[in-house]
Amino acid sequence: MYQDEEVTIRPITADDLPALWELIYKEAQPEWKKWDAPYYEHKQIPFEAFMKDKDNYVSQDNRWIITVNEEVIGTVGYYWEHEPSKWLEMGIIIYKPIYWSGGYGTKAFRLWINHLFHTMPLVRVGYTTWSGNKRMIKVGKKLGMQMEARIRQVRYYNGYYYDSIRMGLLRTEWENNPIYLR
Repeated sequence: MYQDEEVTIRPITADDLPALWELIYKEAQPEWKKWDAPYYEHKQIPFEAFMKDKDNYVSQDNRWIITVNEEVIGTVGYYWEHEPSKWLEMGIIIYKPIYWSGGYGTKAFRLWINHLFHTMPLVRVGYTTWSGNKRMIKVGKKLGMQMEARIRQVRYYNGYYYDSIRMGLLRTEWENNPIYLR
């Protein structure tokens, strides 16, 4: 578990599952999906079906929960782009709109980056977003990340083409940036 004065990230427990299902899968078109890769289809899933997949959530290293005052507001996660070379990509979703633009995502992502660098022999962490998600690009910049790639007009959403954006942070940049905890 990692926390600052407001935000906590920690492994998901069985007690978190009802809140996660409600935030992620209860609605067919949740508000958060307009910002999190909206060009990919989102599927509403019944609670019983979600619970059959609970082992993919509970106590996993690659997906943790974000809370504010013990209220579940989102998740952070990672996946291997190429594990032999330690190429890890990460992500974050704040599901509750009332927590958007309040710095909670930046705080949670900072904690997650600290966790990843402290617990894995990584040279770099990064994420991919799209040019329509200005808040996510801003989070990366606030955390000292560099724009490493812009693949132009490859994300189609609501009748427009957007760029795919890849942001990254090297371990040496993390070590020399005072915003990160040691």
